[in-house]
Amino acid sequence: MKLKTILISQPEPTNENSPYTRLKEKHNLKIDFRPFIHIEGVDAKEVRKQKIDFAEYTSVILTSRNSVDHFFRLAEEMRFKVSDSTKYFCQSEAVAFYLQKYVVYRKRKIYVGQKSLTDLESVFKKFGDEKFLLPSSDVLKPATPNFLNSLGINWTRAQLYKTVVSDLSDLRDVYYDVLVFFSPSGIESLLQNFPDFEQNDTRIAVYGNTTVKAADKAKLRIDIKAPTEETPSMTMAIEKYIAKNLK
Repeated sequence: MKLKTILISQPEPTNENSPYTRLKEKHNLKIDFRPFIHIEGVDAKEVRKQKIDFAEYTSVILTSRNSVDHFFRLAEEMRFKVSDSTKYFCQSEAVAFYLQKYVVYRKRKIYVGQKSLTDLESVFKKFGDEKFLLPSSDVLKPATPNFLNSLGINWTRAQLYKTVVSDLSDLRDVYYDVLVFFSPSGIESLLQNFPDFEQNDTRIAVYGNTTVKAADKAKLRIDIKAPTEETPSMTMAIEKYIAKNLK
């Protein structure tokens, strides 16, 4: 059965040289992008319910662009002036670079990990007397709190935004050969939008162990899986599937 159409449950990449562009051109595919979930910020009232007072914290741990946006959004909403002496612990260079949207980079104390917070272990320990705030969504992978707890530092989680299922009702009568998921929330969105979904000939592609577990729990047949040693990216996994099954 030929593979012609793919729906990626994420926003379309802004990079013109995206691997999906090359995949599309090489195999003459129709690839569409549609986020199955989206982010909504909570309001100041909800933050106060969590008994969070930004003034109590001297350091902020930032793990994503969303955490940056919503920390500064709520600081403004709550009329809190973020101190120039605030220290920022950024998970990656991409997050640190994005922080420049709100602060003058060269005038702030910013510590940057290569790819994860664990790269900053020695820096966290150096500032063990600080009070750390972790802006996050309602969904937080256990690896982050486990790591912070292992350091023995004084940190608090603030849920400043949440993951919400997007309305996909316009896709009810649209068929794709492959549906690609990158998170359990994407699987949840599919089932909430289409509770009567029947997989039939639709191929399901999943990225990451937690997404695999969510698909298994939903009794979906997984046809394409990444990352693996042979296919570390989703585009490579799809290409391997095409080569193996659609000769």
